[in-house]
Amino acid sequence: MHPADDDLTAHFGPALDTGPAALRTAAEDFGHIVRAVPRAVLRPRSAAEIQRLLEFAGPRGIPVGVRGGGHSMYGQGQAGGGIVVDLRGLHRIGPVADRQVTVQAGALWRDVLAATLPHGLTPPVLTDYLGASVGGVLSAGGLGGATHRYGLVADQVSALEVVTGAGEHRVCSPDRDPELFHAVLAGLGQCAVIVTATLRLVPAPALVRRYCLYYSDLTRCLADQRMLAEEGRFAHLEGQARPADDSRPYMIEAVAPHPARLPPDDTALLGGLSHDPARVERADLTYADFAHRVDTDEEVLTGTGEWLHPHPWLNLLLPHDRAESVVRAVLADPAFHDLRDTGLVLLYPLLSRPLRAPLFRRPPGEVLYLFALLRTAPPDGPETVAAMVAANRTAYDLARSEGAVAYPVNALPMSTADWRDHYGSWWPSLAEAKKRHDPHHVLARGHGLRF
Repeated sequence: MHPADDDLTAHFGPALDTGPAALRTAAEDFGHIVRAVPRAVLRPRSAAEIQRLLEFAGPRGIPVGVRGGGHSMYGQGQAGGGIVVDLRGLHRIGPVADRQVTVQAGALWRDVLAATLPHGLTPPVLTDYLGASVGGVLSAGGLGGATHRYGLVADQVSALEVVTGAGEHRVCSPDRDPELFHAVLAGLGQCAVIVTATLRLVPAPALVRRYCLYYSDLTRCLADQRMLAEEGRFAHLEGQARPADDSRPYMIEAVAPHPARLPPDDTALLGGLSHDPARVERADLTYADFAHRVDTDEEVLTGTGEWLHPHPWLNLLLPHDRAESVVRAVLADPAFHDLRDTGLVLLYPLLSRPLRAPLFRRPPGEVLYLFALLRTAPPDGPETVAAMVAANRTAYDLARSEGAVAYPVNALPMSTADWRDHYGSWWPSLAEAKKRHDPHHVLARGHGLRF
């Protein structure tokens, strides 16, 4: 037993779990690549308990990790030898009023949507997977098919309640303590633990029409994606590269609201595009069914066991003028040929203008592309996993040489020099915020940032 464990137990009582099952769970994440066993798991029911923990852990230099849905890729939410704060008990949502809702950080996005839809409202931007926690997505930034219109998920936040690494319980917003507010959103948990967030809401359509448009040519696909993003023709805009499809290896997913009394005009929505007109998939769905479209994939992969396999994922943000060359080079690399048989490659446009969180780094230029390589490794092949992580590093270095930036939720070890390069001119601001709000540097060490 660690000398401080008796003090911990005395401070937190039954909220603190040091049992083997709790430690084993907290030592893993969705990536199933990094394993770091904590000393204890705290399951807080209030901000006051988080505050007491950080008041205790900070002066003693005890690492503190934060876990919501547990969907980190590479140990980002872990705290080897420290304490993991399991936020799942902080999941209260509502009430919904004045087109906004205040939710606790441990709530899942599927539950947020379930609370807002009866009011005819939705968060403006949702990530594809709704099983992630509110706090986790806001700490990363949050990307989705509506980002080209509204920005990040984090850009929809009007106020935050947090506990800083120094143990201060604070409320902040763009007008009240804006420095802390902007250090927390897309700040990778470096300065504070999110307790609650107040989210703006917009009217939700009852129905949507979803189009899948296929391309044989990457140049034309990217050009159409850019045009659609800039025009705002669709409410939701994503896309994929499909290396196994030799005839039409690129796809745009475009979604428009479907007023029941006046269906969308297909000719107007698809006019001027270069897709294969003989291969257009169209489906009318309720907005709820569309938002939950990944749930079926999760159920299937859970049934096969693949959901629990290692996930050496890589997410990159590519500048428009170099996107095509990077995509072609990475997908031609033999180290990524497994994507012809398994996994998923996302490729879709974003616009810089609506991306407001200062710590969310992106390439220069108005148009950029998310290029996400979502792979699954065998559960009993550590050598294969290591090779995939090494391939991620090679792809990252290539993309970075072309002006790309990582969306930092990856299975990708990054050095201090990498992080300095990632944040560029914002590195001094982040370092100063870290010094002010987490002076003992106990929060979110799993990201590997060293100041």
